[in-house]
Amino acid sequence: MYFAALLARTEDGWEASDRELDDVETLSDLADLAREASPDDDTVLVLIEQEDAWFGVVRVDGEEDPRIYVSDAAAAARSSYGEILLTDELLGREPGDDGDDLDALDLDGTEDGESDDEADDGDGADGGDAAAGSGEAVPHGPVGDAEVLDDLGVSEKELRSMSGDAVGEIAEALGASDVLETVR
Repeated sequence: MYFAALLARTEDGWEASDRELDDVETLSDLADLAREASPDDDTVLVLIEQEDAWFGVVRVDGEEDPRIYVSDAAAAARSSYGEILLTDELLGREPGDDGDDLDALDLDGTEDGESDDEADDGDGADGGDAAAGSGEAVPHGPVGDAEVLDDLGVSEKELRSMSGDAVGEIAEALGASDVLETVR
């Protein structure tokens, strides 16, 4: 079960809205949706949570590039919402590096540096999770900007230690738990 909410900071405090993310396909779409929630270019937080698996924070400040934090990249990679957040840049990959490059294949069909046994395995038994459309492993654990909420009162250490109802904990730390509950 997913929960997603937008928190827009205004001069009167935080305003929450429950936006439908079904039409969001890219991080750019998500950032545009966030910007629509704040006509004055104020800070907007997109909080996404999958029960006890992972949570993500996307911060949009006016026209600046979104800042992203994901609590568990491997868990998020198995989620359609998580795939939106896990950009090549966030994962430290070159843009467009989808792992399907034919130049990386040896003539026997294995990838460079891969043994025939690994190629025949095919079940991912090597322990690595791969993002959809990617031949590269996605790291277990947090990725992104863990300082995304520092100036709002949630330190990197606090953010990294959150689990369970992280969205609720973030809203409480921001003083926005009442407005979040109106859309939950």
